[in-house]
Amino acid sequence: MDHSRSDQPSFGRAFAIGIVLNGGFIIAEVLFGLLSHSLTLLADACHNLGDVMGLLLAWTATNLSQREATERYTYGLRRSSVLAALFNAILLLVSVGAIAWEAIRRLSQAPRVEGMTIVWVAAAGIVVNAATAWMFLRGRKRDLNVRAAFAHMAADAAVSAGVVVAGLAIFWTGWQLLDPITSLAIVIIILFSTWGLLRDSIKLALDAVPEGIDPTAVKDYLCALPEIAEIHHLHVWGLSTTECACTAHLVKHQPNLDDKLLQRIAAQLHDRFGIEHSTIQFESSRGPACPTEPAAESVGLAKR
Repeated sequence: MDHSRSDQPSFGRAFAIGIVLNGGFIIAEVLFGLLSHSLTLLADACHNLGDVMGLLLAWTATNLSQREATERYTYGLRRSSVLAALFNAILLLVSVGAIAWEAIRRLSQAPRVEGMTIVWVAAAGIVVNAATAWMFLRGRKRDLNVRAAFAHMAADAAVSAGVVVAGLAIFWTGWQLLDPITSLAIVIIILFSTWGLLRDSIKLALDAVPEGIDPTAVKDYLCALPEIAEIHHLHVWGLSTTECACTAHLVKHQPNLDDKLLQRIAAQLHDRFGIEHSTIQFESSRGPACPTEPAAESVGLAKR
């Protein structure tokens, strides 16, 4: 029984539209940023460039994760989605470092900027980023890459709203330092929005138990089965940003092979904990708890 990917929604169209919309907006931001001497627009363009790169990585990883397993890659290329999320977070951190450096430099001598140009370009950014975030809204709880795309686009919409306010303030007051100050504010927002993505992607890359799964609850469920006397070598990890796997050695009271028990365990691990792939080895309670040779009286594999 394999339900690992058939029920996963596809966001290929959302990724494509988001890349095109944000790519065009980046060109506009760079052009008007240079014409108006606005570091805020250039900083936001740099941020959006990181997001577009992240969308490209996530889209590529999503496609790679759908490839069938081979003799060499027995789980397929699903882990590529984890690597894409990790690289996306690192890319954003590098980009904000460059923005912060230039903003600090401009605090001592801020060039004159056109406030209303900033306002109109940033207003367009609110529309573009909000529309892109909406396309990823329904998948943000199931896929780390989709969640990253939604978080970045939603944060970009909020940042653009702040840039509109800053542009209006520059236009009304003529206070040019607001441009680099707003850029530093953007840096802080990006850091906060990126930290969770970086933390979660590192955890998945290190085979930590995915968020939302309680390993103690999984162990308690298996130990509570009346047919099971003991459990060891329980491992739960993420195959990708959407799929989880589990392996366990279960010591049975009776040495007979029980296919129905295997199927029930696999179904329960899937339905109760969201574990897509489970591999269960049965052992006899009359033998050693952890045999060093393949002498277990019955071995069964259950995969979902």
